Amino acid sequence: MIERIFHLKESGSTVKSEIIGGLITFLSIIYILPVNSAILSSMGMDSGGIFFATALVSGVCCLLMGFLANYPIALSAGMGMNAYLAYNVCGIMGFGWIETMMLLTLNGVLFITITATPIRSKIVNGIPKALSAAICIGLGGFIAFVGLQNAGIVVDASTLVTLGDFSDPGTLLTVCGILMTLALMSFKRFPNIAKMAVPIGLVLTGIIGVICSEILTGIGRGNFALDSGLPIGPWRDASVYWGISGFDKVVFWGSLDPANANLDYGGLIADMFANPNTYVAVFTLIFVNIFDTTATLVAAGNTCGLVAEDGTIKNGRRVMMVDATGALLAGPIGTSTVTSFAESAIGVSLGARTGLMAVVVGICFLLSGFAFPIFSIFSYASVYSVALVAVGIMIMANNLPTLAKSDFAALFSGGLTLLMMVLTYSLSNGMAIGIIAYVLMKIFEGKGKELSWVVYLMAGLFFVFFLVGALTNHLS
Repeated sequence: MIERIFHLKESGSTVKSEIIGGLITFLSIIYILPVNSAILSSMGMDSGGIFFATALVSGVCCLLMGFLANYPIALSAGMGMNAYLAYNVCGIMGFGWIETMMLLTLNGVLFITITATPIRSKIVNGIPKALSAAICIGLGGFIAFVGLQNAGIVVDASTLVTLGDFSDPGTLLTVCGILMTLALMSFKRFPNIAKMAVPIGLVLTGIIGVICSEILTGIGRGNFALDSGLPIGPWRDASVYWGISGFDKVVFWGSLDPANANLDYGGLIADMFANPNTYVAVFTLIFVNIFDTTATLVAAGNTCGLVAEDGTIKNGRRVMMVDATGALLAGPIGTSTVTSFAESAIGVSLGARTGLMAVVVGICFLLSGFAFPIFSIFSYASVYSVALVAVGIMIMANNLPTLAKSDFAALFSGGLTLLMMVLTYSLSNGMAIGIIAYVLMKIFEGKGKELSWVVYLMAGLFFVFFLVGALTNHLS
């Protein structure tokens, strides 16, 4: 039965390799459940509901990837997407969390539509690799910066930003966690430990933090431990419990929550479409999703020989439809956009070659959705910021070689993209300014004809968004 579904012999794999690969891959990405819950809850959503919603959507998408595409790729909420939703769409643009989830739903509808047609392939093929790498580097820098700020390592000051107070226990814990994680990444004598540096570093940080808070509680300084941002054990936290909690408060845009019984959803939708920021947000979400997912699929596919010499992916249409389905489900269920995870390459390196690995990961995700207390210590900023900084740095490092081999226009616009994403605290602003600069430089280099219509379209739309935004602000 298993052989008929997954073709293990044909792929050169075994059931044992797939199960081990799936379990290790799951352990390497399990941090996304508490981290995503912590980030999205800053918008006002219920953290327990987000936790279960993320586990549910991740599990379903992994099962679909395994059974329909037979591809060893694990999917879950994308880092970068959640930060963009929480800190840009909800924070800077001013949308409420319900409107933000509605925007995410619209993004999912559009994303699965362009995936079902040749449009997505044309967009991917039409964007220069250097430009794509530049945007990914900016995304990584933005994620890392968010982590540094949340942990108090970088704080606001008269110089805009400055170094935080390292005497603060929560900040000091994050610094130790980052250093441990970076050290583990460099532990090349044991490659598998290096590959799992993020989850191991996160666990060590959480354990150290709980020990410190327990010591402070034991000497009568429990309130100080909590105020300083140290994680407390789930046995001391009355807000966490086993099973499903708060899911009704986040699913279907909060419509099942009695507190929203009198909310005018029609009015919210009308106001949303009247806001120019709506179109900037959705446009950015689609392209970030495309860049992130495509890069991951190719990276993992190359590792296990599922990418042909011409760059095409085995079962490519099915694979892309599965991740697009994840994008469609995310908004209504109550989590951020689901995307493929680069950590899937860990399972592949351990011998996994088929969708059975993804099925194992999916089952683990579904089971973990009922065990929030186990992961609650990772929902504190002093702990999950370690993952944000480490993952952000990894995204940057993985794309820097591609950008380094590029021409002057790509290098310049790449640096500009990174700076503007971080300094304006906005993925959309950084992406827009970087793309416009890239197109302008290429035109004046006399190489404008080398660019596809996709790049010109993106630059033109972003320019229009800036123009409309400026006019709207002026008139208001």
